[in-house]
Amino acid sequence: NGPRGEKPGDLIEIDRGMYQHWALYIGGMEVVHLTTPSDSSGSSLMALDIDVGQVKREKIWEVVGNDNVKVNNLLDYKHQPHESYIIVKEACSMVGLELPYSIFTKNCEHFVTDLRYGKPESRQVVIRVSENSADTRFTQRVGTRTTRRKRERKKKETAPHAHSCFVFRQE
Repeated sequence: NGPRGEKPGDLIEIDRGMYQHWALYIGGMEVVHLTTPSDSSGSSLMALDIDVGQVKREKIWEVVGNDNVKVNNLLDYKHQPHESYIIVKEACSMVGLELPYSIFTKNCEHFVTDLRYGKPESRQVVIRVSENSADTRFTQRVGTRTTRRKRERKKKETAPHAHSCFVFRQE
């Protein structure tokens, strides 16, 4: 178990201030997470331009830094989690992969909930988008711009690159 009682397969929620970063505890004081460079920079504007994330395996305190952290198996009430050894095996098999990334549909929270429950969900995005119509309009504009950029990048067939994961949290 980890320092806060984490068990392999637990979801780790890291408070980055404006958003929550999510990782999966695999034991041995290590986590696996979907990340991008802007996760450590804390710039929320950078997330809007990101379309590829990288799966990393790191020591938990390297990922957490000085931020607040807690175990948050947020969907256990709704979905049956996979067995911990299956969650850990799947997470470790993905280390080093570059995966599609979207702040709204394929972020770090989607990544870890998919590993634990087999269902990619992000409550932060749902809460934030449904909060008021201004946020919904913002989401629609950003989503359209992001889709256009993805098509343009695909046409250019540029090599994918790693970026950071983050989502806006409820205020």
